[in-house]
Amino acid sequence: MKINEIREHSTEELQNLLEESRRRLFDLRSQAVTEKLENPSLLTKTRRDIARILTVLRERQIKDIESKMHHLEKEHAGSV
Repeated sequence: MKINEIREHSTEELQNLLEESRRRLFDLRSQAVTEKLENPSLLTKTRRDIARILTVLRERQIKDIESKMHHLEKEHAGSV
């Protein structure tokens, strides 16, 4: 999954996608242990997808914090 595709999702959808990806990674690891994993590159792809999702979620969290701080600074400057 590309980062631009991930950014198109809402935060709630990303949370659900993250849960699904983590479950898929668990299943892939289980298959790897039992030597039933046909495509080992799926492990790497899934880990990278999880990292991309977490990155976008963190970017949004930082953006929300910055906007709240900016709003508070603006209120404080207006009351002085």
